[in-house]
Amino acid sequence: MIPQETLHLTALGQSHTGNRRTQNEDRFAIRSYHLEGGQNAALVIVADGIGGHQAGEIAAEYTVNTILRSIESSSMENPVGALETAVIEAGRAVSQAAAEHSERQGMGSTVALALVIEDRLYTTTVGDSRIYLLRKGRLRQVSTDHTWIQEAIEYDILTPEEAQGHPQAHVLRRHIGGDQLPEPDLRLRLKDGESDQDALRNQGTQLYDDDRLLLCTDGLTDMVPDLEIYNALATMPPEEALDHLVQRALKAGGNDNITIAIIALPKKIDVPPRVIHRRRWGRNTLLATGLLVILILAGVFFLWWLGLWL
Repeated sequence: MIPQETLHLTALGQSHTGNRRTQNEDRFAIRSYHLEGGQNAALVIVADGIGGHQAGEIAAEYTVNTILRSIESSSMENPVGALETAVIEAGRAVSQAAAEHSERQGMGSTVALALVIEDRLYTTTVGDSRIYLLRKGRLRQVSTDHTWIQEAIEYDILTPEEAQGHPQAHVLRRHIGGDQLPEPDLRLRLKDGESDQDALRNQGTQLYDDDRLLLCTDGLTDMVPDLEIYNALATMPPEEALDHLVQRALKAGGNDNITIAIIALPKKIDVPPRVIHRRRWGRNTLLATGLLVILILAGVFFLWWLGLWL
C-alpha cells in the first residue's frame, strides 16, 4: 500500500467535543493509497475511546495509528484478512499500553472502518460505532452493535422500543483493549434477515454512484434519529450533510463527543445518445479515411513497382 495525497472518491470527516465533555476522546482518519496492482484505495477509520481521564483518547489514538500502520504494511492480496489483522493488532497495542501505566487501566476503544478498493467495499467494526449505507432511497445500518442491548434484542429479551433509553444501553460486549484480543466483526449486512454467513460473503460488495456511506460514533446516533441521518445523506452534498449532522447532534444535547465520516463515489457522467452517435460517427469517418489513404498509397506503389507509374 503506497500512500498518496489524492482520493479517488469523496471522503470527509469531522469531530466535535460536544456540549458536555471537556475533551474529545474520539479519533478518525482518512487515507488514500495506491496498490501495487494499480488500484486506488481509500481507508476511513472512526474510533471512540473509553476509560476517561485522558485514557480514552489515548486508546482511540493507539487504535487508529496501529490500524493505519498495519494496513499500510499489507499487500492487500486478502483485504478481509488485512482488516482483521489490523484490528487485532490494535487490541494488542492498547492492552499493552494500558498495562504499562496504572492510570490507563481499563482504557479501550470502539472502532468502525471502511476500506474501498476502487468501488469494492470492505468493513469491520468492534463496539457500538456504526456504519450506515444509503442505497436506492433506503438507509441501512450495515454494522452490528456489540452491546448488551443489541444482544437482548436479538434474543427477544427486549423489544427495540423497550431498549430506547435503557440504563444498560452503552454496556459494550466487545471493544479494543482489555484482557482479551478483540473479535473483529466482518459481517456486512445488506439485506433484511440474511444469515451471518451471507453477511460475511458481502465483503467486497460493489458500490454504486448513488451510494453513500456514513461512519460514526454514538455521539451522533444517541442524539439524531436514523430518519434525520437519511434526510441529510439523501438530500445534501457530503460536506453539507456532515456539517448539518454535527449541528443537529449538538442542538439535541451534544451529550458525547461526535465524530462522523462520509464516503461517496464520484458520479459518472452520462453521455447523451446523440453525442455518443456523433463520436462513433467521427471515429468511423476517421478510420474510413485512413483506410482509403492506405489503399491509394498501396496502389501507387504497386503501379510504380510494375513500371507503370510515370
